[in-house]
Amino acid sequence: MSDQSSPHDGKHFVVQKGKAECNQGNQFPQYKVTAHKQHYWNDSEGSADFLAVTEDDLQFNPPGPSFGQCKLKPSSGGYLPCSYAPAGKWKKTYDKVKVMDKKIVTEESELQCVIGGKITIKDHGQRGEMSKQNVKNADSKTVQHINPLVKIDDFKETVEESEIDAY
Repeated sequence: MSDQSSPHDGKHFVVQKGKAECNQGNQFPQYKVTAHKQHYWNDSEGSADFLAVTEDDLQFNPPGPSFGQCKLKPSSGGYLPCSYAPAGKWKKTYDKVKVMDKKIVTEESELQCVIGGKITIKDHGQRGEMSKQNVKNADSKTVQHINPLVKIDDFKETVEESEIDAY
């Protein structure tokens, strides 16, 4: 077994509803997955928001000047709109997991724009959800210390009752 660590260790895979950031722009568009319509991260419902972003997904929503005003294009009134033009595919992708033979974009990934900006991941788009098992396993004293307003024992009772009602 290899002990080699990866810069992707502990990083999230990026989904369509996340947001990108260009170091030369002032707006943060969502990703637009166009390379596939089949693979979702952490969404059993198959919502398009959770489509996996791959190295070939180079479009954004909204389209057009996706990143707002470009600092590399000064004008008398400020800056001209972004003229987004990707210089190839996403770089620093995760090659241990692929979707339709395409590498996955993670929080570490970058995309160069030919105008000169570097596009990175502002928000991966995934959100954690608490499961019944998380509630059952929660240590009451720790939860009380972190958030004194939450009465975890009440939640545990509710979870147990909902499981009984489900049978």
